[in-house]
Amino acid sequence: MDLDLSGKHALVCGGSQGIGRAAAIELARLGADITLLARSREALDAALAALPVVHANQQHASIAVDMRDHAALRARIEAAIAAPDPVQILVNNTGGPPGGAARDATVEAYVSAFEQHLLANQVLLQTVLPGMRASGYGRIVNVISTSVKEPIRNLGVSNTIRGAVASWAKTLATELGPHGITVNNVLPGYTKTQRLDQILDERTRTTGKSTDDISKAMLASVPLGRFAEASEVAAVIAFLASPAAGYVNGVNVPVDGGRTLSL
Repeated sequence: MDLDLSGKHALVCGGSQGIGRAAAIELARLGADITLLARSREALDAALAALPVVHANQQHASIAVDMRDHAALRARIEAAIAAPDPVQILVNNTGGPPGGAARDATVEAYVSAFEQHLLANQVLLQTVLPGMRASGYGRIVNVISTSVKEPIRNLGVSNTIRGAVASWAKTLATELGPHGITVNNVLPGYTKTQRLDQILDERTRTTGKSTDDISKAMLASVPLGRFAEASEVAAVIAFLASPAAGYVNGVNVPVDGGRTLSL
C-alpha cells in the first residue's frame, strides 16, 4: 500500500490541538512537509516542535491567523506558498460552534459559523487549488461531524453548518475529480479532545447531571464502548491524503466506533 507522502506539502487547519494536531503528526510520519494553521501562536509553536522529521528534506512551518478573517487568511496562505512549494493536501478542520437548540440560535450565530467553516474553507480551496492542479496531486479532507448523517441533539448551529460543508464537499468532488483531486469528509464520533470536554461541560450545566453520568450515557450508544483517541481519527485522514486513496472521492467516512446507525 502506497502511503508515502514524501515531497508533498500538507496544510492542516486547527493544527495546534486535538484532531488537527494528531493529523499533522501522522502526515509528517508519512513524510509530508506540514504547515500548521491556527489562531494561537503559543499553541502553534508547541505543536510545531512536536512534529516528527523522518527525512532530510522535510520541513515544517506554521501560520497564526483567525479563520474568520478571510482577507488575512488568504494573504497569509498566499505568502506561505509563494515559493515553489504548493499545497497538495488540505485538511479543513476548525472548532465547532457552541451548543444549543437550533430554534434558539441567533442569526449572528449562524453567520459566524458559516464564515468560520464554509466560507473559510472556500477561501482556502481557491488559494491552494492552482498549486494542486499544477503539481498533479490534490487531496482535500474535511473534518466535520457524524451529524451530517444523524443530527446531534442540542447542536443546532453545528448540525446545520456541518451539513452545508458536506454538500459543498460532494459538489467539489464532482468538479475536481477530472483534475485528479479528491474531496472527502471524515466524521469523527466522540473523540477525546477539547471539543468533547466542551460538550460534556454544556450537558452537565444544562441537565444538572454529573460528567461521569453523561459520559456513560454517551458511551451507551457506542458499540465499541469508549471514546476515540485523536490519533485514530488522524489515521483515517492520513489514509485519505495518501496515494493509496486515489480512487476514494466524495464520501463521508464515520470514525465513531459504530455509533452512527445509518449507512
